[in-house]
Amino acid sequence: MKVIEVKNLTKIYRTYEDINLRKLFQKNLKEIKALDNVSFSINSNEFVGLIGVNGAGKSTLIKILTGILEPTYGEVRVLGNVPTKYRKVNNYRISAVFGQRCQLRWDISAIESFKLLKEIYRINDKDFISRLEFFSELLDISEIMNRPVRTLSLGEKMRVELCAAFLHNPEIVFLDEPTIGLDIFSKEAILNFLKELKKENKVTLILTTHDISDIEEVCERILILDKGKIIIDGQKNEIINSFNIQSQILFIMKKEDIVVPEIVKRFSYQISKNRLLINEVPKNYVSQIITEILRENFVVEMEIKYQDLEEIVKQIYIKEKGNIS
Repeated sequence: MKVIEVKNLTKIYRTYEDINLRKLFQKNLKEIKALDNVSFSINSNEFVGLIGVNGAGKSTLIKILTGILEPTYGEVRVLGNVPTKYRKVNNYRISAVFGQRCQLRWDISAIESFKLLKEIYRINDKDFISRLEFFSELLDISEIMNRPVRTLSLGEKMRVELCAAFLHNPEIVFLDEPTIGLDIFSKEAILNFLKELKKENKVTLILTTHDISDIEEVCERILILDKGKIIIDGQKNEIINSFNIQSQILFIMKKEDIVVPEIVKRFSYQISKNRLLINEVPKNYVSQIITEILRENFVVEMEIKYQDLEEIVKQIYIKEKGNIS
């Protein structure tokens, strides 16, 4: 079932050009197209990663989907409703966490804020207790819930924020930079929390972050925005397989006198004692190189390292830049 439907979405910001002394009394409007004819849909229970450099249109898109901004043109439906028209209705069915902006009351404890949310969203006692127990265990917040939010560290604040975001059992959750600036332990706790929710298969998640490794770990589908347009929309594994055209191969030999076949000499390689590292090997050469190395050497261990999603995203942007220029 489609929970988000976007058709031909365009968002234009209108602003005045910089004024200089010669044009002191002449104000010219200029248009900035933040989103340009964007179309996509998201099904129930999908975990989608939204990737884009600064100015790509990610924040504008999230604000439109959550009903904060009105589109200039196009159609947007979230849970069957127009977000700006039915924002209050949708707010009971969605949730959002925007980076380091705190939605919890600053001077009271997290648990007291949770109780306020219980009343706002009309969560019954049984569901509130069971969800709170489940989330507090996953996020490891049992010992910090009774402390005022202002006394919590950045990582602790984000963990209680996530608990608050999921308490009313939302159908869609928007997470904007949830791990920015966090220590490795808080980041790990949050990613593990999201992966557990993914197993439950009861929520649709839209994750935006500059840390692409977070998206690689949590999401199965990826949308890549550039200059307000979607340039890639697909399953993570398919994107990785289609763009992963080079690899790095490490061979560990039994002896140090390594025989380097002629085919390997076409590529950059390094030898260190009994180790041979071959760089930037095209996909169609991998099996041939392995065959030649095994024929000439006694190999005790081999490792093939492919490019991660971050490297692939860089490739996509470089290619897109080349196409534009």
